[in-house]
Amino acid sequence: MHSFVRNLITEWRRLELPFKDEAIVVAVSGGADSMSLLLAIDDLRKRKKLDLRIVAAHFDHKIRPDSNADLEFVADFARSHGLEMSHGEWKREAGGNLEQNARNARYDFLKSTAASVNSGYVLTAHTMNDQAETFLMNLIRGAGPDGLSGMKPKRQITTEMADDEPFLPFADPGITVVRPLLRWAKRRDTENLCLEHDIDFRRDPMNEDLNFRRIWVRKVLIPMMEEANPKIVESLCRTAELMKGEHPPIAEPLPETGSSLDLKHIRSLDKSDLFPILRDWLKLNRGSLRGIGTKHVESIYNLINSQKSGRVAELPGGKAVKHDGRLSWRPQRAEKG
Repeated sequence: MHSFVRNLITEWRRLELPFKDEAIVVAVSGGADSMSLLLAIDDLRKRKKLDLRIVAAHFDHKIRPDSNADLEFVADFARSHGLEMSHGEWKREAGGNLEQNARNARYDFLKSTAASVNSGYVLTAHTMNDQAETFLMNLIRGAGPDGLSGMKPKRQITTEMADDEPFLPFADPGITVVRPLLRWAKRRDTENLCLEHDIDFRRDPMNEDLNFRRIWVRKVLIPMMEEANPKIVESLCRTAELMKGEHPPIAEPLPETGSSLDLKHIRSLDKSDLFPILRDWLKLNRGSLRGIGTKHVESIYNLINSQKSGRVAELPGGKAVKHDGRLSWRPQRAEKG
C-alpha cells in the first residue's frame, strides 16, 4: 500500500468517517490535490477497505474558455475507475466578489449533490499548503484567534460560520464538510502521487495570477518565508493547530466563573490540547478574551509546568495563580479614587 493511501486511511479513522453502507461526495476539480484524494479513495475501495458509494462531484465555473476539458478529464477518470460522477455549471451573475461568488456556487452545488445521493459527507482536498495560505491571509487582514486557527478538518454545516472558514452558502446540519488531507499532506505529496500513477492532472492558469491574494501568498510570500525557514508550511500549520478550539473532553467539566483547574490533570495534556482549554477558562473567568494574546496563554502554560508553587502569571485584568495544586484566577482590584 502506498504511504499516501496508508496516511489517508489512518486519518479516515481519526475523523470517524464511515467505512461502509453510506455515500461519500468527493469534490474533484481535476487538479493534483483532488485527483490524489479520489485516487487514494479508489485504491482503498479496491482493497475492500471501504465499501461506500463514491460520487465524484465536479463544478464548472465557466470562467476559462477551456474549462470543459477539466470536466472531460474528471469524467474519463471516473468512468475508467467505475465511479459515479456528478457535475454542475455556474450561471454567473454580474457584480459582487468573483472569488467568493464562485466558491459559494461550488459549495451550493456540492450540497445539492450530497442531498441527491442521501450523503452526509462532502470531502474536499485541502492540504497543509492551503492551511498555511489561509493562516497568512487571515493574519494579513488582522483576524483574531478564530481566524488564525484556519480551516478545520471536519465541521458540520451550521447557520453561523466563523471567519476562519471559506463561506459556505448553505445551512444544513445533516451535511459535514471533511478535509482528510489537511493535517498531513502537502501539495508536493499530491502531485507526486498523481505522477507516480501517470495521471496528468489539470493545471488552472488562474493559479498563476498574482492579482489574486491567495496566489500572491502562495507564489511570493511563502517562498520568501521559506528562505528563513524551509519548513514554514509545517510551522504555520502547527501554529494554526495551537489556535484551534478543538480538544478532547477533560475529566472535570469546564470550570464556571471563579473556579479553578486541577494542575495534575491539565499537566497531562498536550500543548495543542491545553491552549484551547486555557483560553476557554480565561474567557469564563475574565468575561472575554479582549486583550489576551498567545503570549498570555503561553505564560500560563509556563506557570503550569513550573516546579515552584505559589507563582503567578500577570495578565490584562488580573492574574493566574498556582496554589495548592490548583490554578485560580484573581481579577485585578479596582483602584480606589
